[in-house]
Amino acid sequence: MLTDLTKKNTLIAVAMEEELSLEQADGWNVIYTGIGKVNALISVNRALKEFKPDNLINFGTAGSSRSDLKGLHEVTTFKQRDMDLRSLGLPLGVTLNDHINDICLDRPGLSCGTGDSFVTANQELKTDLYDMEAYALAKLCLIEKIKFYCFKYISDEANENASSDWNENVSKGGEAFQKYLESLSG
Repeated sequence: MLTDLTKKNTLIAVAMEEELSLEQADGWNVIYTGIGKVNALISVNRALKEFKPDNLINFGTAGSSRSDLKGLHEVTTFKQRDMDLRSLGLPLGVTLNDHINDICLDRPGLSCGTGDSFVTANQELKTDLYDMEAYALAKLCLIEKIKFYCFKYISDEANENASSDWNENVSKGGEAFQKYLESLSG
């Protein structure tokens, strides 16, 4: 439950300071993971040993090919969009010999496809949003039995203009997430 989130028992994982400054997350435990699934896992795994949080929040920007989505949204379904073993007879997004594939939290929210590429064109694996870290962190939290929350600010439309749109909008997400954090404290 979101009311369980406190500054003391929660770690916030963000890929880059451009997405959320320490001032915007005043008093919260924040780590910057770097971009991508591998960097996120290494950084958060180290931080779990130091902070021992009950909750992990992944905040960052995401692209969406849905024109009706804008602003800050909670994400509760996670898919691995760049796992492609179709040549072995598996569906896109499914890992061989892995019992954890799609991750669905028990509350309403959007879906996100995570992969190690910045999305600038239509994706075969359809989700509401596209990012580069959330699936890996959701899976780590599932395995380590840490409550996982994910909030993404839609920075671009995951199209040919995504790079310039992201550059223009990246800092706006931190402002929106700061207001959310203040509502938890308030």
